[in-house]
Amino acid sequence: MGYTAHVDTFVRDNLPPRSEWPEIIFKLPELAYPARLNAATELLDRMAEQHPERTCLLAPGIRWSYRELLEKANRIAHVLVEDMGLVPGNRVLLRAPNHPMLVAAWFAVLKAGGIAVTTMPLLRAKELTEVITKAQISHALGDARLREELENARPGCPSLRQVLYWGEGALEGRMEEKPDEFQNADTASDDVALIAFTSGTTGKPKGCVHFHRDLLAVCDTFGKHILRASPEDTFIGSPPLAFTYGLGGLVLFPMRIGAKSVLLERASPELLLPAIAEFRASVLFTSPTAYRAMTAQASEHDLSSLRKCVSAGEFLPPSTRRLWKEATGIEMIDGIGATEMLHIFISHTEEEAKPGATGKPVPGYEACVVDEEGNPLPPGVVGRLAVRGPTGCRYLDDPRQQSYVQKGWNITGDAYLVDEEGYFVYQARTDDMIISAGYNIAAPEVEDALLLHPAVAECAVVGAPDPERGQIVKAYVVLRPGYGPSSELVKELQDFVKGQIAPYKYPRAIEFRESLPRTQTGKLQRYILRQEAQQVKG
Repeated sequence: MGYTAHVDTFVRDNLPPRSEWPEIIFKLPELAYPARLNAATELLDRMAEQHPERTCLLAPGIRWSYRELLEKANRIAHVLVEDMGLVPGNRVLLRAPNHPMLVAAWFAVLKAGGIAVTTMPLLRAKELTEVITKAQISHALGDARLREELENARPGCPSLRQVLYWGEGALEGRMEEKPDEFQNADTASDDVALIAFTSGTTGKPKGCVHFHRDLLAVCDTFGKHILRASPEDTFIGSPPLAFTYGLGGLVLFPMRIGAKSVLLERASPELLLPAIAEFRASVLFTSPTAYRAMTAQASEHDLSSLRKCVSAGEFLPPSTRRLWKEATGIEMIDGIGATEMLHIFISHTEEEAKPGATGKPVPGYEACVVDEEGNPLPPGVVGRLAVRGPTGCRYLDDPRQQSYVQKGWNITGDAYLVDEEGYFVYQARTDDMIISAGYNIAAPEVEDALLLHPAVAECAVVGAPDPERGQIVKAYVVLRPGYGPSSELVKELQDFVKGQIAPYKYPRAIEFRESLPRTQTGKLQRYILRQEAQQVKG
């Protein structure tokens, strides 16, 4: 087709030096990928060839087969190359809520050899400008309903030359003029397929670069060995596709096995429950906070189709695991992943679940707990989580690469210990460990104790400065309906925590809130509360 003569090497040129890359290991035979590989060929074209009429994507009023998704992706790929001048290596911004058209556009970018940069729908112009500038994005495809913020960002983004929207006919009109077949770009397995920007629990997002083979590797590790779904399954969930947890759970994993996926533009707990019933969904991906919220309403909906429930994105309190199992009879699959690693790397099957523990390394990955110098620690000792496998951290032009990758290991920023059975047990984010009067106190443990009290809907625990103890434990609490803030309730909650865990861990300060700060993926932004606690003592 001629367009492969020119290649944009910006991302390759702005990867960290090879010496700062993590060690990549391919322990499983299924991870021996060929040198030339386009993930779109493996995930979409191959499945459409084998099962063209099998349902692939569902949404309210929409049902696309694998063939229909392939044809739409092919037409968009032609638009990108022929009308918008895309060459392999160009970055393409994708802006939409979870919707089949977003998936078609995402595959079109990969097919054309571009690099997909999917963004959270709620991002404002300032945040979009940061992403576009950092990745020097040249093209954008998006839902017309989200055009305002992108158009507001454009004056500050000289690299962004081509923008096209769907939903009001512009992209659709171009697609109608294009053939429904496309010759996919001949990409290498280690050519860049996407840049995922972290959701920003610590403030400034980082661009995590992943290759075509990485998209298959997460399917052939967690997807194959832990999730163990079947082609008959129907996937559903709440994470945005811009969040790699959502990309894996709602696109990569189902399409690797020829299953179908339900895409909901809005998937809050009160909307997710009826959608599970309506679409007879069987595999659910969402966050611990959402599972906890859904337990109260679970009995009002027909959830009999559900058979697998995956929790990730933040710490899963044992109380939430128990409540969900009592409500549905299903043992959750817990996991820890990272945008830097693309998806989940420590988890467990339903049969191996152990309340309070995240699990063991996913087949294909290795993990250990290390001290500040990177030396492995014995069982039972809290340290820094280190992991390596077929995926790993490669930041786009970011000095933080040197702190994330040390001695070939990815240092995730989580504090863990390994118990006597080899299970990895989460303690806190390493910056969420509270040191009070010489005691190490893990914020999630205090939160879990508070969540057992009937008055508590949500809570977050941080360290607040204290002249005598260095830090004290401070809890921010959102109350359930029917409960009001009072000094009596503060005392009741404090005494309750003392009865659940070691008394020295109880929150010496409690502040009631209407809500807690969260990212668009639902992750708690403790750093905001930490900053507030620094300013207001106790």
